[in-house]
Amino acid sequence: MSLHTAYDPEFFRAQGHQLIDTLADYLHNNLQGVDKQVISWREPEDVYEEWRRDEGGDPQAFFRRVLEQSTHTHHPQYMGHQISPPVPITALGGLLADLINNGMGVYEMGMAGTALDRRVCEYLTTAMGWGPSSGGFVTAGGSLGNLTALLAARQAQAGFDAWQEGVYEHQPLAIMVSAQSHYCVSRAAQVMGLGEAGVIKVPVDAHYHMRTDLLEELFAEAELSGRKVFAVVGSACTTATGSFDELPPIADFARRHGLWFHVDAAHGGATVFSDKYRDLVNGIELADSVVMDFHKMMLTPAIATAVLFKEERRSYETFTQKAFYLWDKGQTQEWYNLAKRTFECTKQMFGLKFYLLLRTFGTDLIREFVDTVYDLAKTFAAQIGAHPGFELAVQPDCNIVCFRYCPPGMDAEALNELNQHIRNELLREGHFYLVQTRLGDTLWLRVSLMNPFTSAKMLETLLDEAERHAKLRLAQD
Repeated sequence: MSLHTAYDPEFFRAQGHQLIDTLADYLHNNLQGVDKQVISWREPEDVYEEWRRDEGGDPQAFFRRVLEQSTHTHHPQYMGHQISPPVPITALGGLLADLINNGMGVYEMGMAGTALDRRVCEYLTTAMGWGPSSGGFVTAGGSLGNLTALLAARQAQAGFDAWQEGVYEHQPLAIMVSAQSHYCVSRAAQVMGLGEAGVIKVPVDAHYHMRTDLLEELFAEAELSGRKVFAVVGSACTTATGSFDELPPIADFARRHGLWFHVDAAHGGATVFSDKYRDLVNGIELADSVVMDFHKMMLTPAIATAVLFKEERRSYETFTQKAFYLWDKGQTQEWYNLAKRTFECTKQMFGLKFYLLLRTFGTDLIREFVDTVYDLAKTFAAQIGAHPGFELAVQPDCNIVCFRYCPPGMDAEALNELNQHIRNELLREGHFYLVQTRLGDTLWLRVSLMNPFTSAKMLETLLDEAERHAKLRLAQD
């Protein structure tokens, strides 16, 4: 195939029209239950071997095979990881962004995308209750977002220029986090050179909320050990159980000690749009920085995360490099030259898809989605409580529910193995997709109810299927 053919607009038009038809059928079949399977499980080596033998050719055959070998997040019985079933029009935004391929590190390479990043951040800061001095940008995921925010916190609170001088000749630094915080927060601290001792993990209560009554004690212990705590991180919410830390007492603690207060709201940040559940994130307006993922609870394709600062000027302090091949005034705070504040230089148009969603449907769509799936989790918790043999790990705060099959008379390890078996059998059959987590030494089945079209009846069927697999296994033993 020649370059002229590869770039031929008519070839692109024909392939694009066919793909849209295929994807529209895929959506219909998933949403209407025509496709019975959420996932068609195959072993990794088998899938790799099939692609190793792929000889190329028809793009449509390629598209169809990828769909067949993918997990269907639009299927109402998808309830696995915290990934949105994207609103279809957002995928068209992705197509546009991919084709024009504007890098956005500097304004002249992405004028529209740069302005749209700023607008979506304004929507979020306004919803949180921050004022006009706030702002932020959109980056590639919560891990990078949390790292960027903590780098800003270190630069603001360390008492020296960590970016220019390094940290090795100064007092060891530390952050305080919930013991149930996402692993990427601890990873960010260790990437920053704080080491394992630089991550002070605050125990949680029976509901997996941070025990804020222990903050003073742990802070004093850190000071006695010679460490300087510069930030405390609240979770809104935790990944394993979906539990929201109580943010106001964390904010009070941070204020008393002059610490940076960061909130990892990658999953739960969308709750700011819900009147019904807004109390879960009360106190988020007291944070110095917040991250929110669009691809979790904001119905947008992966991967995009807003990094938000109560005082936007702080976002410029993270990186203070001179790069004269990009801009003339390296130290000037220019919101439109995003590489001054982000890891990325060739930065994708991350905000475009979420902005397209907002301008088409408004923030009421996010509110309706949040309310629907949070309500559904409460329904599922009630079903579990009424179903003999099952138990909840904890009453859910949001749309994440942990449960297990727990017949009497079995020891802890046997129960773990039984629930692992249930999950493996459900994955093999592919009619439901859920995951698992460990809380302490106990293995729990875990659902994230991400699809607004999941029904209470489907959840009852899930419990019935889980019980069926458990009883078959017990009968074999």
